[in-house]
Amino acid sequence: MAGYQEGWGKEMDPKEHISTYDLFISGAKWGTGATIVILVLMAVFLL
Repeated sequence: MAGYQEGWGKEMDPKEHISTYDLFISGAKWGTGATIVILVLMAVFLL
């Protein structure tokens, strides 16, 4: 990947940063999916 480390400070670890970001995105997707499932189940059983 050309220019991979451009813009990264010496104290920053790009691989760790990207890994953390990927984990955050994955958690957000799973959390959104779980919320949708819960809301659908509530609509089915409580209405």
